[in-house]
Amino acid sequence: MDKLLVIRQPITDELDLLNKTLTETLHTNSPLMNEVINTYLESKGKQIRPILVLLCAKLFGPVPRKAIDAAASLELLHNASLIHDDVVDESQKRRGLPTINHLYDNRIAVLTGDYFVSCALACSVRTNQMDIITSLGVLGRELARGEIDQLSNAREHRLDEGAYFEVIRRKTASLFYACMQVGALSAGACEADVERLSQFGEKLGLCFQIKDDIFDYFEDKVIGKPTGNDLREGKLTLPLIYAITHGSGEENERMRALLLSEEHLSAESVHTLIEYAKREGGIDYAYETMKRIRNEAVALLEGFPPSETVDALISILDYTIEREK
Repeated sequence: MDKLLVIRQPITDELDLLNKTLTETLHTNSPLMNEVINTYLESKGKQIRPILVLLCAKLFGPVPRKAIDAAASLELLHNASLIHDDVVDESQKRRGLPTINHLYDNRIAVLTGDYFVSCALACSVRTNQMDIITSLGVLGRELARGEIDQLSNAREHRLDEGAYFEVIRRKTASLFYACMQVGALSAGACEADVERLSQFGEKLGLCFQIKDDIFDYFEDKVIGKPTGNDLREGKLTLPLIYAITHGSGEENERMRALLLSEEHLSAESVHTLIEYAKREGGIDYAYETMKRIRNEAVALLEGFPPSETVDALISILDYTIEREK
C-alpha cells in the first residue's frame, strides 16, 4: 500500500472535512476566480502540511474543529507562496501540471496568491485562538525572509553551511514548525509538548528541503525539474557547499573560481559543479545530515505514549527522506 495512504489512515475523516473547508473557503461569485481555484483544487498535492496539523492534534484526543481551520489556513498560505514563487521563477509546471501563471498570466497568478493569503487569514480567525493567528503571522514573515536571504546568499556566492541552514529553516522548515505548533495549540497541549512537537516539525522541514535539494543533482523527468536548476539560479545547496568547503587542491580552486567567474552559469559549468559535488561526497554528506536530523526528531517523540499517531508522524519523516519526487 502507498505509504502516504497508510499515514492518512488515522485522520481520513478529518482530511475529508479539511478539503470540504478548503473548497467552501475559496469559493467566490467570480467565474474567472472559480475557474482558477478549480485548477488549483485539481492539483493540490499530497497535503503533507495539513496532515501534520491533524496528526499533531490527534495525539491529544479527538481532532477539534479549530484544528481543521488551522490546517486549512496553513495549506492556503503555503499554496499562496507556491503560486507567487511560480511567478518569480517563471515556472511553467508544478506537480507535473501547468502553473496558474502559465495557464493565465502573472497578473491573475499574483492576485490569486493574494486571495489565498486572505482566505488563510479568514480560516485562522475562525479558530478564535490568538496564539494560532499569531503563529500564522510569524510564519508569513519567516517565509518571506527565507526567500530574500536565499537571493542575497546567491548574489554573494556564500559558501557557508550555517547560512544555508538558516535559509532553509526560514523558507521551508518554518512551515513544518508552524504546522506542528498550531496542531498542538488547537488541542490545548501544554507548553512543553507544543515546543517539542514544533521542534519535530522544524527538523522534518529541514530534511524535506535537503532531500528536495538532492533531487537537483540528478536527472529526473518525473519531478519535472531539470538537473542543476538551483545552480542556474545561483542557489548553492548542501552537497556543493560541503564539497567545496571540505575539498582542497587545484580542482577545488577551479570550482571556487568557476562559481565566481560567471554571473549566470552555463549548462557546462553547472554539469561540472554537480559532478564535482558528487565525487567529493556531497550527496553522501547530505544523506548523513538527514539521518542525524531524523534521529533527533524521533527522540523528541519519545515522551509520548506509543500510538498509531506517533507511528504516522515517524512515517512522514521517513517518507520525506525516502521519497523519489
